[in-house]
Amino acid sequence: MTDEEKRSALAKHRLQQAEQSLDEARYLLAGGKSLRSVVNRIYYGMFYAILALLIFEPYASSKHTGVLAYFNRRFMKSGTFSESLGRSLNRAFEMRQRSDYREYADLNPEDVDLLLEEGVQLVAEVRKYLENHIPPPNKENPPNQP
Repeated sequence: MTDEEKRSALAKHRLQQAEQSLDEARYLLAGGKSLRSVVNRIYYGMFYAILALLIFEPYASSKHTGVLAYFNRRFMKSGTFSESLGRSLNRAFEMRQRSDYREYADLNPEDVDLLLEEGVQLVAEVRKYLENHIPPPNKENPPNQP
């Protein structure tokens, strides 16, 4: 497998993780489970989509804040994605931080519903961008059949 094929496979895997995380968020929300858990899954769905983008960039970070800062610098300031998607990602990060690390974090169900919609939109936009801007891996042409 070439490096290009490995990157494409990893991006596809990250997008699958993003979709799975959003599916988990829907399941938890529909089951009346903890809004903290729902926000966590929404944020990670968005984060995995961003990681799929960064596979094709000359950047790596082990910190969420570094990944988000690079995304904002590279993709938001250039207008590649709408400002509203950038705000949604930053809001998801803040809500997850608040709900995971503060003792008493009140989450509003309406805010969580909106965040889920925004998460779905972000993942769809990233998928569309990758489909339109990242060439598929080169495949060797099969030999001509007589």
